[in-house]
Amino acid sequence: MDLTDAEPQPLLDRMLAGAKRDRQTVTPDGHSVRKLIDGVSIHDIRTQMDERGTLFEAWDPRWGWHAEPMVSAHCFTIRPGVVKGWVLHQTYDDRTLVLLGDMKLVLFDPRPGSATLGQVDEIFLCSERRQIVRTPQNVWHAAQNIGTGDLMVLDMPTRLYDYAAPDKHRLPLDTPLIPYSFGDAPGW
Repeated sequence: MDLTDAEPQPLLDRMLAGAKRDRQTVTPDGHSVRKLIDGVSIHDIRTQMDERGTLFEAWDPRWGWHAEPMVSAHCFTIRPGVVKGWVLHQTYDDRTLVLLGDMKLVLFDPRPGSATLGQVDEIFLCSERRQIVRTPQNVWHAAQNIGTGDLMVLDMPTRLYDYAAPDKHRLPLDTPLIPYSFGDAPGW
């Protein structure tokens, strides 16, 4: 391949003609410009720090962020590179907060009548900038550890877990029903 400017069109122009320009992803104040799946919301979590360490509030109803009360909380971990999902809950929302590590949360909206029917969202979460994400009922979701250590996540569903009849519906990671691929990532 000749990389000289001896061609009729200068090298820079030829390269730019084949390049794809980035699109805006955030506003000047750092807020995402993407349109999330209808019902999905994200709340920034502030971390306080002093010479002893850090502290952050995982949930406070005074935020007014989500009307449902805190009824339950559990933690789970995911090994590096592994995916947990696809899962869907029909009777409750998930409220997810990364405690430690880096996570890609992928959502798919199959809800009839939803303004975002068929939309896929990728939300990247980390412990350096904590955020809590609301995943509404009837939205498929999967979580992938994209970091190098174990990922630890706090989940605060809006309904108590029903041990006798769990509201947890699963699809395989490679389902053709969701237009998304995790490649060769292990998980289920």
